[in-house]
Amino acid sequence: MRISFCQGLLTGAIALNLLILYYVSRAQQQMMEKRREPGKGAPKRASLPIPGIGIGSSSGSRGPGITILVREFEDFENYVADVARSFLKIRPELPFVVVADTLPYPPLALPEGVRLVVLKPAPDQPPQVSRPELYIQTEYILVVPDGVELDLGPQLDRLLKELEGEGGGPVRLVATPVLTRSAVQCLHLRVSLREWTATYAPAASGSSGSVCTALRGDAVILIRTEDLFNLSTPLSKPLMTSLFIQTSLRGWKVKLLEGPAFGSNRRPLFGSAHNQWKGDSRLKESTARLFREFGIKRVIQAEGKDQWYGCRKETERCFGTVLDDTPDYLYLDRWTPPCCLRALRETTKYVINILETSGVRYWLEGGTLLGAARHQDIIPWDYDVDLGIYLEDIPNCDYLKSLDSGSLTDANGYVWERAVEGNFYRVQYSEANHLHVDLWPFYSRNGVMTKDSWMDHKQDVEFPEHFLHPLVPMSFAGITAYAPNNHQSFLELKFGEGVVENPQYPNPAKKRLEKSKL
Repeated sequence: MRISFCQGLLTGAIALNLLILYYVSRAQQQMMEKRREPGKGAPKRASLPIPGIGIGSSSGSRGPGITILVREFEDFENYVADVARSFLKIRPELPFVVVADTLPYPPLALPEGVRLVVLKPAPDQPPQVSRPELYIQTEYILVVPDGVELDLGPQLDRLLKELEGEGGGPVRLVATPVLTRSAVQCLHLRVSLREWTATYAPAASGSSGSVCTALRGDAVILIRTEDLFNLSTPLSKPLMTSLFIQTSLRGWKVKLLEGPAFGSNRRPLFGSAHNQWKGDSRLKESTARLFREFGIKRVIQAEGKDQWYGCRKETERCFGTVLDDTPDYLYLDRWTPPCCLRALRETTKYVINILETSGVRYWLEGGTLLGAARHQDIIPWDYDVDLGIYLEDIPNCDYLKSLDSGSLTDANGYVWERAVEGNFYRVQYSEANHLHVDLWPFYSRNGVMTKDSWMDHKQDVEFPEHFLHPLVPMSFAGITAYAPNNHQSFLELKFGEGVVENPQYPNPAKKRLEKSKL
């Protein structure tokens, strides 16, 4: 068989392509093998641990010993380098890690061997660079405040012995005070995410130290590395506040030793009144940011002082439009934020006072009456307040009689308006915050109370007028309000038998209240 010139040319081209393909495949295979070899194919990173060590790894993955960690300090004035030198002078074998949100400015002049980890990821760096847990290979971490000095090596050994002696029980942290700083107080902390609230209370001291769930003041804290980095946000600031909120939710305790204490020659920590103000302002900002991130809107301090971090008159309310009678927070297994309940109580008291002084007959309606019967307050998961009023009394109230169109903002910032959904009235907490009280005008027809606007609610039904003759006083939200007589029968007419004794969310088809969570 004779091969033509074209056939020979085609055969040669195919052979050449096969040869090129072989060498390209060979080169790619060699490159892959080089990448799999440690130390080849990628830039070296000093002391970068093996991937996989960190969160969730077994305790055997880490060696014995303690890593010193400094987390909280201010760029504009700090003593982090002095802290590092103090510890490394006496215990030079200890790893020392400094963690910052962003690269400090001005730069820190850290001693040799101290690792600075920046939490903010950089676009030109791999993700592990901003993960402190990958740089810590010891079983324990000593969290040290700025300005603290190590003057006796056995201080660390005593803390380590105390924590090891607890054997992984409820005491998962051991702490000791910092001398010449603010006194450290041991506290009991109860965090209720359902109620968006953190409550602090004093804790009693014991003969060998106090065991509690939170500390207030300057302290050095020893914790197992795995415990710290198994928290949701292990290094959020303010560190002590963040740390104890998370550990208390897990049932962990902290043991505050009477000694040995650590020293500090930095009192006060800031050298000028301006820097002190700046530091205090940043602390206040970071505290508010932390509580927002954790969904804590009310903090009750050990002295009984209330601190609020939720919605106010000048801000929007904490939740958006309610769909299917089920506010979004119910899907998070939370109840109405306490700031919203507070605003609803204020608005209700204000509206009731105006109705009473204007001669407008009113009564607690629907779920509001149900809350009064069960709790003498708003139902913990309710998001508005309902009052029934007599239609014929509306001309007695200056705020209501002029609301045929538009709205009216009174001298106290409350907004009165005719609701767009129907023939009823609404009083909002403010122009910004739309928490509200609804006023439902009823009138009598043949001995039955009825109205002109009906909503798609089970309880929105007519009822006999005799429930309103007479109206009776009833405790509600810290005041005495008026309610239908025989409220049990009234509520069972509206909602069904046993409604007072059997709490349930407004729309069980969307979200059902589990009795075990009451």
